[in-house]
Amino acid sequence: MTDSLSREARSQRMSLIKGKNTKPEMIVRRLIHAAGYRYRLHDKKLAGKPDLVFVSRRKIIFINGCFWHRHCDCALARMPKSNQAFWTDKLASNKARDEDNWAKLVEQGWAVLVVWECELRDMDTLIARIRRFLDTPLAAQIDSRGAKLPVSRAA
Repeated sequence: MTDSLSREARSQRMSLIKGKNTKPEMIVRRLIHAAGYRYRLHDKKLAGKPDLVFVSRRKIIFINGCFWHRHCDCALARMPKSNQAFWTDKLASNKARDEDNWAKLVEQGWAVLVVWECELRDMDTLIARIRRFLDTPLAAQIDSRGAKLPVSRAA
């Protein structure tokens, strides 16, 4: 299937997609701030430039778009019908990069939570999940053998 837009029009449209301060990110930031939590934004010193950094808690939240970051079994993560070879490679590399960044952060002693775009449909469940993550002491996120628990990315 061919693209319905010219190469220039497609390029111009893709350039409008933001990497930070996206609508889902702004919604989650307002929700967390209203709940009384304070955070730092996009710390360039940390792998993946996390969306929200809670320094004193050693916790990080990434707010990911389901399409761009390949949320498993999510309708929003469907594959485009045109130029599939490009999109398969591009989106697979995004997912691999995310997982590498999360692993680096966990190795450095950070607890990581991933909030998916589709989770914004149910704000009550989302804020409860975020509160559990932020209010659980970091020591409780380490299992009995001393191994750090995996990144929390369930939807």
